[in-house]
Amino acid sequence: MKGSQVTVKGVEKYFGGFHALKNVSLGINKGEFYSLLGPSGCGKTTLLRIIAGFEDPSAGAVFLDDRDVIPIAANKRPVNTVFQTYALFPHLSVFENVAFPLRLKKLPNAAVKEKVGEFLELVKLPKEGGKLPSQLSGGQKQRVAIARALINEPSVLLLDEPLSALDAKLRQHMLIELDAIHDKIGITFIYVTHDQQEALSVSDRVAVMNEGEVVQVGTPSEIYESPSCPFVAHFIGETNYLGGEVAEVLDGKHARVDFPGIGALYVYQDKPLSVGDGVKVTVRPEKIRISSDKPEGQAGRMNVLEGTVDELIYSGFQSKFFVRVSASATFRIFRQHVKYFMDEKAINWKDKVYIWWNDNDGYVVEAEKNP
Repeated sequence: MKGSQVTVKGVEKYFGGFHALKNVSLGINKGEFYSLLGPSGCGKTTLLRIIAGFEDPSAGAVFLDDRDVIPIAANKRPVNTVFQTYALFPHLSVFENVAFPLRLKKLPNAAVKEKVGEFLELVKLPKEGGKLPSQLSGGQKQRVAIARALINEPSVLLLDEPLSALDAKLRQHMLIELDAIHDKIGITFIYVTHDQQEALSVSDRVAVMNEGEVVQVGTPSEIYESPSCPFVAHFIGETNYLGGEVAEVLDGKHARVDFPGIGALYVYQDKPLSVGDGVKVTVRPEKIRISSDKPEGQAGRMNVLEGTVDELIYSGFQSKFFVRVSASATFRIFRQHVKYFMDEKAINWKDKVYIWWNDNDGYVVEAEKNP
């Protein structure tokens, strides 16, 4: 496996009286595509800048493999950074922008030409070498910045919101390209983003940050399916968030919970629960099914509710329903269009409907013990 293992140990950062990073510790494997995900101001870019050497921590250490790099200047670390703003030299051609790190090393022209050609090929810009950055699209500029960062063959590539300046379609295309480049190069990528879909799409693992702390680390599916706390449940995708009280503990993996305005529902428990405990539960909208007809003969413990469609949003590939089941409770449901909707029984605004989901799909994200 190429690249370096990155270990962050107990990193703290203060800017005056502002506590930007609070005892952050992470272990990033060699060759891993690792994302730091969180809202603006959560500390993810500050952490990236500390790894790069652009900021010094107030406390703690950063290791590349077994070497503490905090005492090492940024330009001496085997780390390169791709910035949100590209940071290309406007007066230099694409070729010379990519060649710049090699020129600093005073490599022979023949070696520079061969190496730059290789990396322009890697980022699919083999014919653009003679152009100036002003003649390129945003996506092309970003590819040039990636090629320039990679040509020095760093052990770790840091990417600070590299796609945020691009439009939505181009971002999706560049994500695929970036993932393909990582597969070819094989070094460690650390990717900073506030966009949940970006992080879930390309990462081997994700560290979710909030207010200077890492609140959960896991694979994209673990982060999405098993959020560790209410913040992660709300921040990653959309969800239905319910608060209730445990009425019965069933088989060690499930419980029956009373929810005000809704009634009793079955939930999955990966936390020790007792009768009377207060719980917060998340149910993802795509886990819930919706129909005009009451479901019959469903296997296992199902949660079935009756309600009224308050809002319906058609998005082409899916419809989003907001179903009111009581004066105080409304559920959102995503229904994928697996076939032409005219072949299905249409559900319209103000229709009476049934919604249902399996007991495993209601996930407890927080539990408060009954005193």
